[in-house]
Amino acid sequence: MLKLYYMPGACSLASNIALREAGVPFELVKVDRKTRTAGGRDYLTINGKGYVPALQLDSGEVLTENIALLSYIADRNPAAKLAPPAGSMERYRLLEWLAFISTEIHKSFTPFFKPDTTDAARESARANLTLRLGWADQALGDKPCLMGGQYTVADSYLFTILGWAVHVKYDLAPFPHLQGLQGRVASRPHTQAALKAEGLLK
Repeated sequence: MLKLYYMPGACSLASNIALREAGVPFELVKVDRKTRTAGGRDYLTINGKGYVPALQLDSGEVLTENIALLSYIADRNPAAKLAPPAGSMERYRLLEWLAFISTEIHKSFTPFFKPDTTDAARESARANLTLRLGWADQALGDKPCLMGGQYTVADSYLFTILGWAVHVKYDLAPFPHLQGLQGRVASRPHTQAALKAEGLLK
């Protein structure tokens, strides 16, 4: 069985949601933020990068990085339609969204969680985040999901990252389309189940 190594509320939540949406059986293994241990093991022996997510496959191999995990999960059950078919233009559009979320939105939040971030660096990150979220809000528009009418792994990833805004006191009100997406993903049963499994929802 697959093992997903996670920290509550971290970006690994996206894979937690996606695995449930795909209907793929898996075990959740919590990584302790302080001791960096997981299931009694030094987490660095599982993922030398030291951060989550990490997905241990049935073969024993460990896969890391959000884009890789989300693509793998989607391909485990194509019938769930969490990603367009491999080789299609739509698949490359999905990868485009995943890369944008990872490098431009996810990374823009990072300085807010580091205690040694200077005020100037924090303001720079806030300005960049505003710019990127503005583009994403316009690109999403009135579509129900990032890829149009079909829910994909990109929606679970963006939902996860947008959830950090409240913790860093970043107001999403200027981005009504993104707020709408966040609400729609939050209401999905598999999202609710993932949040409950991580202790983020009672």
